[in-house]
Amino acid sequence: MKTLFEAIEQTDSDLRRMVLTVIDEEFLAEKAITVEGRIVWESRPGGFFAEYQKEIQELKDCEVIELGGHRVFCDLLGEDKRIVICGGGHVSIPVIMLGVMMGCEVTVLEDRPSYADDARRAGATTVICEPFEKGLEKVSGSADTFFVIVTRGHRYDQICLEKIAQKEHAYIGMIGSRKRTAMVKENLKEKGIDSAVLDAVYTPIGLNINAETPVEIAVAIMAEIIQVKNRQKRSGGYTKEMIKAVLEQEPDHSPKVLATIVARKGSAPRGIGTKMLILRNGKCIGTIGGGCMEANVIQKARLMVATGMPRARICQVDMTGNDAEEEGMVCGGVISVLLELI
Repeated sequence: MKTLFEAIEQTDSDLRRMVLTVIDEEFLAEKAITVEGRIVWESRPGGFFAEYQKEIQELKDCEVIELGGHRVFCDLLGEDKRIVICGGGHVSIPVIMLGVMMGCEVTVLEDRPSYADDARRAGATTVICEPFEKGLEKVSGSADTFFVIVTRGHRYDQICLEKIAQKEHAYIGMIGSRKRTAMVKENLKEKGIDSAVLDAVYTPIGLNINAETPVEIAVAIMAEIIQVKNRQKRSGGYTKEMIKAVLEQEPDHSPKVLATIVARKGSAPRGIGTKMLILRNGKCIGTIGGGCMEANVIQKARLMVATGMPRARICQVDMTGNDAEEEGMVCGGVISVLLELI
């Protein structure tokens, strides 16, 4: 039977996908994958989820629901987040660096070779050194792709926006004054580009923090991207790196533990659906918040790896009391973490 990770790999990321997990003791960690509301994989065929096909079709958000008196965590899947930057100038460089620090795949389009080299040195995942119109033909859009237009002139902005507005996207932002960006959008409306898409473009790009320097502008841009990303509730928790680590087994086939935040209260640092994969040696892929809280979860996970027991459990970390203050857990929230042996 296919594993969860193999099944996720074989689903179409352009469709609405969810991983459903029972988080009550009787059926703890039993799972199903749905695509467009239809079950395509179950950890126990004909098991718990088979009775609730109709209810499952109506699920929409990343949240905990109740099915037949049992709590079920619904994990709305996204892809790894990707930032596509048009332009490789002074603003682009810190945007690249911040995007890489956030764990995003960063693609840069730049038609000047020396600036393209700067983008490579800054750590961009992919650099396309071609005219913008031609380069954008090689870039696909998706619901997890964030487009940043920071070219050297409004003529190039217009070329980029015309191409990008016809692609699927999570975000389009364009640098420039209100007058300049309004002119670009009006020109494209006259050319028949969807006005609703153009009106939704974030211009001037970035949160209004009175940014002046290229680094400050990059911070404002990334802050706006984070704001948009976190509204979408697409977890993207099963990252490519995580799936690869599970499917490419280590020589000794040592088990791993998948940690998933399935509930939170208060000001916990990470949202539900956030995942971390803990390897036998204690190395982690991803993070559920860091600090003493995460260390506590890792300790429990490593014990599961060492003993093989239990196969799944839920642990709760309280960051609100006196003990939490002494340990430096300053966020003041409570999280429930599902730990599963892989």
